[in-house]
Amino acid sequence: MTLDFTIVPSYFTLLLIGSGWTIAITAAAAVLSFVVGILFAVIALYGPALVRYPIRLFAWLFMGTPLLLQLFLIYFGLIQIGIDLPAFAAGVIGLGLHFAVYNSDIIQSGIRAVDKGQYEGARTLGLSRLQTIARIIVPQAVRSVIPPIGNNMIALLKDSALVSVIGVTELTLTAQLAISKTFHPFEFYLAAAVCYYVINLGLEAGLRHLEGRVQLSR
Repeated sequence: MTLDFTIVPSYFTLLLIGSGWTIAITAAAAVLSFVVGILFAVIALYGPALVRYPIRLFAWLFMGTPLLLQLFLIYFGLIQIGIDLPAFAAGVIGLGLHFAVYNSDIIQSGIRAVDKGQYEGARTLGLSRLQTIARIIVPQAVRSVIPPIGNNMIALLKDSALVSVIGVTELTLTAQLAISKTFHPFEFYLAAAVCYYVINLGLEAGLRHLEGRVQLSR
């Protein structure tokens, strides 16, 4: 069978829809991973042992097991205990939690790098422990770790292709649907790769803009 790229434009709308779902699941999982990552980092460093050690165990388990297995566990496994999640929600939760533990590690490093005098000074001014952490320590830590967090977001975009195995009609799955109708895998996988690259360029541009804004705010 010869290559025939002329068939790709006929499926442009399908690939565009898949790209839209890829962007949506990446954005939702990125927000979840960032928020939960901050929460995990604060609990791991400041929380009581009753909560701190389970969070550390959770992080250890998620770092030590494949993302694909975690997606299967969330989507197929939770049904056994009565939790039936839609594929999109399962994908967002799986990706979000997986990258949250890595973001947490990075944010913990950022928190440890904040001058301890900042904490003591805030307490002297009358801020409570929780206010000091939330208003003084965490914002400074997050600003200092934007670049590595951004790298995780790029990795998240690439790993979003894995949610196709649980039925989320994102870019990889839409390419597979086109292949099943045309039997031209090379053309459509290449087209999907181009779409991923374009989305990645947009994400990188957004991250560079954010890093620039953070630098100006210091």
